[in-house]
Amino acid sequence: MTSPSIIPVILCGGTGTRLWPLSRSSFPKQFLPLTSNSDNSLLQLTIQRIKDLNGIQDPIIICNEEHRFIVAEEMRKISIKPKAILLEPFGRNTAPAIALAALKALKIEKDPLLLILSADHVIEMVDKFIMAIEAGIKYALQNRLITFGIIPSSPETGYGYIKSHEPLDEFSLKGSKIESFIEKPDLNTAKQLITDKKYTWNSGMFLFKANLIIQEMNKFCPDIFKYCQEALIKDLYDLDFQRLNKDSFSKCPNISIDFAIMEKTNLGTVIPLSAGWEDIGSWDAVWKLAKKDGDGNFLKGNIIAKDTKNSYLSSEKRLVAALGIRDMVVIETNDAILIAKMDQSQEVKSLVNLLKQKDIPEGKEHKKIFRPWGFYESVASENKWQVKLITVKPGEKLSLQSHKHRSEHWIVVDGIAKVEIDNKELLLKDNQSSYIPLGAKHRLSNPGKNNLTLIEVQCGSYLGEDDIQRFEDNYGRTSQ
Repeated sequence: MTSPSIIPVILCGGTGTRLWPLSRSSFPKQFLPLTSNSDNSLLQLTIQRIKDLNGIQDPIIICNEEHRFIVAEEMRKISIKPKAILLEPFGRNTAPAIALAALKALKIEKDPLLLILSADHVIEMVDKFIMAIEAGIKYALQNRLITFGIIPSSPETGYGYIKSHEPLDEFSLKGSKIESFIEKPDLNTAKQLITDKKYTWNSGMFLFKANLIIQEMNKFCPDIFKYCQEALIKDLYDLDFQRLNKDSFSKCPNISIDFAIMEKTNLGTVIPLSAGWEDIGSWDAVWKLAKKDGDGNFLKGNIIAKDTKNSYLSSEKRLVAALGIRDMVVIETNDAILIAKMDQSQEVKSLVNLLKQKDIPEGKEHKKIFRPWGFYESVASENKWQVKLITVKPGEKLSLQSHKHRSEHWIVVDGIAKVEIDNKELLLKDNQSSYIPLGAKHRLSNPGKNNLTLIEVQCGSYLGEDDIQRFEDNYGRTSQ
């Protein structure tokens, strides 16, 4: 029997604020390597763990418009070319995202199975996960909407629960009709629920035919179907990305697939899953998964710890010395430090909200900012000057641009730079430099085979990123 075609749909939105300061809205957790046994990001691991599934196709990825170049680079690193990267101008929860993916998938194939996965989950036992998917395929081909219920290992209050019609057995992988969904319970309720084998954690992973989920959306949430269809009706392509019509997408209800469909349909089936699943939503979850020393500590980077137990300590650059602490999280980055009790790590989100309320930029942005041509990192700044470290990928070039309020000085530290200033060209090598006067039309490109790294010194009355007038650009970002 030929294996059915399965298109993975990777939901890659979200900002992961509970994992601040590593995860921020400019570079959230799904793009970080948060497992101690792999250098790959959570997004890359999500795709790699299903690569051997029979019938699996390249994915459809749905992400925030701001993260499009990060997603593209993540896929390039693992040699994956997505069938589509759909760019949400703003988040509208999982129901609109899945509707978009289903509509897009039906333009690609007649009626594929869609495997809906979140980009920020960890699954330790991949073979068991694949077995559960294969069990789910049989039900999906019988026109059922499949979700995967995690066999509870503890009375968690951070997850919703699914009640099945029959008790679930993780070894038989027999599915059961969904009876109801339970919102995140209090601790006493959670303790009662896990004693009954009808209850599992809601994983947020799904499997179904593309036409079937569209049929149910037409029945239960026609507005979502209508506005998502309108949002895709014009093929607004930008390089490898497809943008959505903002006006249409803004009218979509902000609602999860659970509320929109799964709680209303009679076609829901839950498959039991026990494969070391974890939703990486807080630092205590990261600590639980990490490889720890004999004192229960995970230490990464420049760390010295004495008389310290059951803690997660991470340093990017500076020395972190810990003495006599217990059950703590300490995260050092180049511009922020988090110090928190492990049992309060769920509250980091409220701390980030406070930073945003006070308009503190570290609450949203990293010093390292990704662009289609590479990335830059802010090294130091004052009111009238700023120093950046810029990396340009081989063969890439920045836009032809000018600035009204600043001049720039470029110093090459590694690689070869092609510099254009007011129609004049020059090649710069290591330790050579060039000055770009205020108002000059200029462009930087990398003609070499290796990364180009240079230091940029900006001087002027205003140094904001919006002081750029683009005349030509390879990525469709011209100002005129």
